[in-house]
Amino acid sequence: MPSDPKYFGENLPYHKSFQKKGQLIVIEGTDGSGRSTQVGMLKNWLEVQGYAVVLTSWAHSTLMEKSIELAKHGNIMDRMTFTLLYATDFADRFENQIIPALKSGHIVIADRYIYTAIVRDAMRDANTGWIRDLFSYALVPDAVFYLNIGIETLIPRVIESGGMNYWEAGMDLHMGQDLFDSFVNYQSALIDQYGKLAKEFGFEVMDAGDKVEEIHGKIREKVKEMLKKPKKAQ
Repeated sequence: MPSDPKYFGENLPYHKSFQKKGQLIVIEGTDGSGRSTQVGMLKNWLEVQGYAVVLTSWAHSTLMEKSIELAKHGNIMDRMTFTLLYATDFADRFENQIIPALKSGHIVIADRYIYTAIVRDAMRDANTGWIRDLFSYALVPDAVFYLNIGIETLIPRVIESGGMNYWEAGMDLHMGQDLFDSFVNYQSALIDQYGKLAKEFGFEVMDAGDKVEEIHGKIREKVKEMLKKPKKAQ
């Protein structure tokens, strides 16, 4: 049954209320946690079960993807630009991908959600109240799976996948003497921030160090349970 959507704050003033026929599933985690792999596996499994699925990914909106890539490539973003570019990306995807899909009964899988903005901006000394207000129009997901990874596991994964880059290492924050030190300090702090959000928002925490199929199996079982439950007005 359709349900009334629940927001973190208030719906956008110009956005009409709607009946939420689909469900929103979020997979969160740092770079190298295996997040994209699990997103792809979950999408494939749901489609085999007969569900219509829409995938939305952080920094991949039609409006902002190229602009963000250009800004990242030139390492030219200051902290406010960093925040607002990603906020615009999310707003575009929210209005043009997420809401239409949920209205039509699709399952939406979000490869990262507003939690990514909260943890990254908290690292950049942004006012956390302001950041949360900036995204307060966002819908509360039906489920959030967080892939928790230790820094000791993360380092070799990132090296094997092509190495560390400027933004993954938080080099704009000057957190180390070199790229490696900065990466360790920045990613360790991000993991700590994610841990706090996991407790606050009740994420389903998965050990990213487990085998890929084991993680997928756990996510799949949780999603099965969620899809069996009748929707209630929130």
